Amino acid sequence: MILVTGGAGYIGSHSAKALGRAGYRVVVFDNLSAGHREAALGAQLVEGDVRDVGAVRRAIRESGADAVMHFAAWLDVAASVRDPVGYYRNNLVGALAILEAMAAEACRQFVFSSSCAVYGEPVELPLPETHPTAPVNAYGQTKLAVEQALPHFERAYGIRSVSLRYFNAAGADPDGELGEDHSPEFHVIPRALAAAQGGAPFEIFGEDYPTRDGTCLRDYVHVTDLADAHVRAVGHLQDGAASTTYNVGTERPSSVRDVLAAVERVVGRRVPTKTALRRPGDPAALFASSARIRENLGWVPARPGLETIVADAWRWHEAHPRGFAMAARRSGR
Repeated sequence: MILVTGGAGYIGSHSAKALGRAGYRVVVFDNLSAGHREAALGAQLVEGDVRDVGAVRRAIRESGADAVMHFAAWLDVAASVRDPVGYYRNNLVGALAILEAMAAEACRQFVFSSSCAVYGEPVELPLPETHPTAPVNAYGQTKLAVEQALPHFERAYGIRSVSLRYFNAAGADPDGELGEDHSPEFHVIPRALAAAQGGAPFEIFGEDYPTRDGTCLRDYVHVTDLADAHVRAVGHLQDGAASTTYNVGTERPSSVRDVLAAVERVVGRRVPTKTALRRPGDPAALFASSARIRENLGWVPARPGLETIVADAWRWHEAHPRGFAMAARRSGR
């Protein structure tokens, strides 16, 4: 049994679905502040806050979970610069509460949703896991702080872990059951899709970066490929393997303008844009070396093309113009 914290959110719900398909039993733990009940896809849903150690302990004990996948965190880099207190309280204190509950309940396998934001400004590209860690925003710093705590929890309580450093999660479930539904939306692809559908112009945050077209370069990885990495990571732990850290990316950098061009090709409409100032804490380029996870876990992205990622996201948004609210209305809730 696996307890999936934040399992009603974007990456968590896709991972919970992938776990179910792989034969695992799943319990979703989510306070629904950013997640959606419909995204649990009928799995058992326990409503609670990850900072509540007692609630997490009960969920572990009553479900019989022997592993936890932790997704319940705030993830807006720009907001973390404005509100570091909130990010430390939610992301760091929340993760430590989960680990405390796991220690008390002798639950000893932990898969952590980390981030490439732990690296900060790159000194080499693509980024290997051995790259220096020097986050430039509170979001990345809270993720790194949790990673740094994990060896201590392993020594004291026997909790083995895999930290997955995501690059830019994107796309949607190819089956059409799950997609990206944030409010407000801050990810590039859904913002570009909304602009193409007649929404507000897409803001390009900086066109003067030292890149080939002046916009940021990022590594967009399909959310279902991320989910597959989580299934492989928990299998690694259940096989008795040692704690480790993996990058999860495609090794293919795409600029903001590349994304806009892909959206225009897929949707068949122009994306209106406007230029804005750079956001504090945004490095010019971040893209992965995924050699370690490829060699150790056999993970290779099945849907790596930017146009494929955009097309899957577009199908979801076109079918769910009001996000999961549409699914709730159809089900009578």
